[in-house]
Amino acid sequence: MAKQKYYVVWKGHRPGIYETWEACREQIQGFEGARYKSFSTRETAEKALRGSYEEYAGRDMRMEERSEQDKRMFGDPVARSIAVDAACSGNPGTMEYQGVDTRTGRVLFHEGPFYEATVNLGEFLALVHGLSFLQQKKSSMPVYTDSRTAMKWIRDKSVKTSLKETHRNATLFKWVRRAEKWLEENSFPNKILKWQTHVWGEIPADFGRK
Repeated sequence: MAKQKYYVVWKGHRPGIYETWEACREQIQGFEGARYKSFSTRETAEKALRGSYEEYAGRDMRMEERSEQDKRMFGDPVARSIAVDAACSGNPGTMEYQGVDTRTGRVLFHEGPFYEATVNLGEFLALVHGLSFLQQKKSSMPVYTDSRTAMKWIRDKSVKTSLKETHRNATLFKWVRRAEKWLEENSFPNKILKWQTHVWGEIPADFGRK
């Protein structure tokens, strides 16, 4: 089924918004210098009609309209929450992770460096650390992460990594086993939420090295 489109006619027999190509074509056929463009949402079309053709002629509106739709769908992040993230130089490489107050960006905890590590393991450790941190504070605040892999490992209470344990990353694996044990022995009321980077930008705990 074809998606609904909205056609804005700025210059034509009768300027306005039309919901079918046939109706739009009637307004522009035989009209010298006709100006028109299609949009995916009526809201964007109405905004465009209030503006000028020149403002929209060269713009690919698909991403802009998707962004507006996503903002309506996801809303704003929960301010009273914490956010976690990890950074790794190389894969494997030197890794560190941190947790911050989502609203203020204040660092709540930071660990590393861990050698011969991966960012996925860092994201996992950061999440478990965040849950443990909130448990100690007797807080039910949610935790944001941008890692679906870490979220799955938390649900499974088990890490699935192809990284092999060596003498260089023995400390890392010790922490991973300790985190898995914590998940087995503890329950928590905190929701683990996916940070919607494409809507809100980088997660507040991001190390800013991209």
